[in-house]
Amino acid sequence: MPFLGIGFHVIVALFFAVHVVRNNQNMYWLFILFAFPLLGSVVYFFAIYLPEMRHSRGARVASRAVTQLIDPNRAVREARNDFDRAPTVQHRLRLGEALLEAGDAKEARQHFEQAATGPFAGDPAVLLGLARAQFATGDAALAKGTLDTLFEAHRVTRQQPEPTLLYARALAATNAPNTRAAFEQALTCANDAAARCLFGEWLLAQNNDADKQRAQALFEEILRDAKYWTRYAKDHNREWLQRAAAAQSSSR
Repeated sequence: MPFLGIGFHVIVALFFAVHVVRNNQNMYWLFILFAFPLLGSVVYFFAIYLPEMRHSRGARVASRAVTQLIDPNRAVREARNDFDRAPTVQHRLRLGEALLEAGDAKEARQHFEQAATGPFAGDPAVLLGLARAQFATGDAALAKGTLDTLFEAHRVTRQQPEPTLLYARALAATNAPNTRAAFEQALTCANDAAARCLFGEWLLAQNNDADKQRAQALFEEILRDAKYWTRYAKDHNREWLQRAAAAQSSSR
């Protein structure tokens, strides 16, 4: 049994030693880990590994997921408290974003509309937030108009993933003739699978063979690329993976 215990300590020390090398930590950690496997591993875990994990993207995502499960209203509550203490535009936008994430688009829209009447009316965060809230409350035409204003005032946003995809969705919801071009533009800016999946679903609804073939190609591309994604990317795109798989199966 002592042998097994010593072996486990060494395995843990080896794990942290690999972390030292891969993350360019000071080499003296290797001496500490192998000279004192148990104590050195404990010290390294609390001094280096744990703080780094807390600030990693994966840890932040996991932390948000756990927080959402345990206390789903926390983000809204904290944002509302900050806004009540200091009703600044920044705090209003944060509250609006939290409300949108929580599914309360109606109240979120009220905050974005209020922000859009003041000196920050032309701010890109205000305009994008307002467009998101308008779309979420069923006013796709108003969302399109808000995004037109955003694109005119801040031309760089025409190359950004979220506003370009939202614009395509707003056009699709209003059956606008330039919907296809808007989705094509969204594809060139996309940083996840959402644009491909939503474009594919729109193409399927056009009810012609050429569009159905293009849709199938987009869905197949998502599913093929997913084989090489990191765990974080798969988690981030879970909804689009499921929708792509479902759409591909149903259209065959």
